[in-house]
Amino acid sequence: MDQTVGIAHYWAQSDAVSHTVAYTLLLMSVASWYYILSKTWSSWRIRRSSNALDGFWKAPTVQDAIAIMQRFDSEQVYTPLARQSVEAASISSKQQTTPSLNAATDPGELITRTLRREINRVSARLERGLTLLASVGSTAPFVGLFGTVWGIYHALAAVSASGTVQIDKVAGPVGEALIMTALGLVVAIPAVLAYNAFTRVNRVTLAELDGFAHDLHAYLTTGERVGKGA
Repeated sequence: MDQTVGIAHYWAQSDAVSHTVAYTLLLMSVASWYYILSKTWSSWRIRRSSNALDGFWKAPTVQDAIAIMQRFDSEQVYTPLARQSVEAASISSKQQTTPSLNAATDPGELITRTLRREINRVSARLERGLTLLASVGSTAPFVGLFGTVWGIYHALAAVSASGTVQIDKVAGPVGEALIMTALGLVVAIPAVLAYNAFTRVNRVTLAELDGFAHDLHAYLTTGERVGKGA
């Protein structure tokens, strides 16, 4: 029996199509792991900074609350929401010498629009990279399967060309071709697990952000409190 079979032997015997499939899986793995590691670090910092919401409401003034939140919100998820909404409340509470759309807008609507814009900004930021992880998780197994099918096709073609069918001549090449399927699963499984984990973290973060925005809107639309905190 030929003792030279193995991954190195399969790589040497494979053609450009098999090499392209392998490089594609490698590229998908590198890209997915980049987002997995970077978003893991970012998600941990975001969850740690969520405690700043309690410190915000314990501050004596709005400006002090923003300063306290700024120190803890390292990922700048909650602070821009508070800062921009306070600025919108200040604009709506002052006389505008120059006519503008903001001046003509109801104060409550102006604050609502500002909060919605900041929430959309944070949502887009949190979802960055999730499309790639979902795509890798759903397509990597099929890319690996294509490499397997292509490798088996060449193995059977070689057997047909030799004119003899021996199990030791077929088992090695076919087994090596199946490595592509395994590689596809190795690439896909971490991407799928990471996608599900990040989706849950984002859902919790956006729920907290939406609640914070609701509380800010209720606080800033009173007018009297805006004047005290400004």
